[in-house]
Amino acid sequence: MANTVSLIVTDLDGTLWEHESTIAARTLAALAQLATADVAVLVATGRRVRSTRTPLAAFGWTPPAVVLNGSLGLDLGSGHRFHRGGFSRTDAEAVLECFFAHSIHPVVYVDHEDRPVWVTTTPSTHPDHLADFGNDVGVGELDRIIETEDVLAFSVLGLPQDIAEKLGRELAPIASPHVDRDRNYGGYSVTVAPSAQSKWDGVLAFCSSRGLDPHAVLAIGDGPNDVDLLANAAVAVVPDDAHPAARAHAQHIVGRAADGGWADILDLLDLVGRHR
Repeated sequence: MANTVSLIVTDLDGTLWEHESTIAARTLAALAQLATADVAVLVATGRRVRSTRTPLAAFGWTPPAVVLNGSLGLDLGSGHRFHRGGFSRTDAEAVLECFFAHSIHPVVYVDHEDRPVWVTTTPSTHPDHLADFGNDVGVGELDRIIETEDVLAFSVLGLPQDIAEKLGRELAPIASPHVDRDRNYGGYSVTVAPSAQSKWDGVLAFCSSRGLDPHAVLAIGDGPNDVDLLANAAVAVVPDDAHPAARAHAQHIVGRAADGGWADILDLLDLVGRHR
């Protein structure tokens, strides 16, 4: 394995699991098997730090992770950062202005231990999404937050499809918006990373920090925010129900997350080994 694939990079929602409360038994068994193999596993997700760390820890796993679509890379166990991207102040202001022009008040994510999430008094994201932030969320003037904090990402979840797609089109010239159906809250989500930034930036930083070959990466993901990751990986894998944008870059298709399709990676590792 190690001679052909040195790193597995996996998305979470719709890829490792269908819903965070349950990982298929086949997938858990595969993760346990990989823990004894000479292949590293890196999580790459649009989620923030705590919403990545908490559900994975419930399964006894604290891997390294790239969160917020490439804005931050860290070891979930120790908190050690190996990568940080984020918006320039000018670009963050432009993104916020675009949201405000549609009377939409987004969630703003910053690199701050106590208050990594900020909203206004009238946030536009789904109420359950807001509730999930718990004590991590602060309420204030987003213009001021952008001036004083390192902004990593923006999001609004649970929007109507037409509004989400319109925002995606308008944000595209100034940032990297990702528009997709929302598996957790219904409707559509809009997550926004800095222009030209993707999960792959965090993967490159992780490879550099660990002395791994970035040309020996197997990546698996299902959404539009996985396109750059899949396009750059040596082996690109998607689940059977992946978004068409991700599926277009697939070299291999495995079963759905709910059915434990992630575990099929073990067979792919053997296949890659036989053909290289």
